[in-house]
Amino acid sequence: MVKKIIMMAFACILFNNVYAQSKWSFSLPASKENEKISPIVKEKVDDYAKKIDEIIQEEKKMMEEELIALQNKNLDKADFDLQKKEIANRYSEKIDKRIADLGFDLDSVIEKQVKYSLLNSDVTSNEEIRAKILEKYRPKKNFSSYFSYGIMNLTNDLPDNELDKNIGYASNLEFGLNFNYHFSRTSHFGLLSGIRFSWRTLRLDNNLYFNKDSEGNVYLDKYGKSLDKNKLRTGYIIVPLGLQYNFSRLKDAGMDIKYRNFRDGFKMAGYFYGGVKMSTNNIISGDGPDFRDRGNYQVNPFVFGAQFTVSYDDFSIFVKKDFTNYFKGGNFSNDKALVFGISLGL
Repeated sequence: MVKKIIMMAFACILFNNVYAQSKWSFSLPASKENEKISPIVKEKVDDYAKKIDEIIQEEKKMMEEELIALQNKNLDKADFDLQKKEIANRYSEKIDKRIADLGFDLDSVIEKQVKYSLLNSDVTSNEEIRAKILEKYRPKKNFSSYFSYGIMNLTNDLPDNELDKNIGYASNLEFGLNFNYHFSRTSHFGLLSGIRFSWRTLRLDNNLYFNKDSEGNVYLDKYGKSLDKNKLRTGYIIVPLGLQYNFSRLKDAGMDIKYRNFRDGFKMAGYFYGGVKMSTNNIISGDGPDFRDRGNYQVNPFVFGAQFTVSYDDFSIFVKKDFTNYFKGGNFSNDKALVFGISLGL
């Protein structure tokens, strides 16, 4: 009886049956809903529902004939109600028996629908199911967007030079694409690479700006009048390469197949990065001369360093350190960039 109730509810959901007086009718759900239901399940339930409809109509017709005959006996109300109830119970039991004799295998239908819902396919064997699960949870290779912003400082293991004493607010802005490759379905580790565009901006305090002498050496010069803006901005193309470690637990995909969600949860990453300079722009604005100069300010044409990142889902905090000097030659010797920041995307 429980199976019959479940089956009838399932048939109602699937076919939106409408009862109107002596006629039952069934209508298929919208096409979007059909996509969620296994074609095999739809066929079996449709056939079963039609057979139930035929049984109900046949038995209902015979029951109505008996009720008309009962009315013609002109019984008092108490006797009429009693015999009417007996007729209804008898036909209800008869309908139940005929439906049960159809031998509908509800467990099999439910199993097929569960498989279809999980795998979106009418697979019929354990081997096919296992293959589908392995395909669905195979190690992922994907690209994701990346954006970061950090506060930059220049470190130096020598006594402070003129730049160290006068540096103002400095920053590092990056965006680009990350490439992530999970080594195996259950591994904690994956490869991290990609391509990024980086803009590093140095600002000076004390009304100073970057200038060049006749030999191309860079020095800090006094602006003379009030200086509103001074930026030495350098752009790099950066390529990272390293490893990511994911702390998420293994999940069960069924059939003794485990997998680890490599994108979500708590993660750490450590990697090296290398880059090539695109351009340097010296931007000056104040009460005196304003100018933008895309000249050679002896900023290192290459950058190489390492970054350590701690993430939860797509939000990260990081620290990165250059191993190369910020300026080349003897300009502000041994100054190296150190950046603390946040990012979206590992």
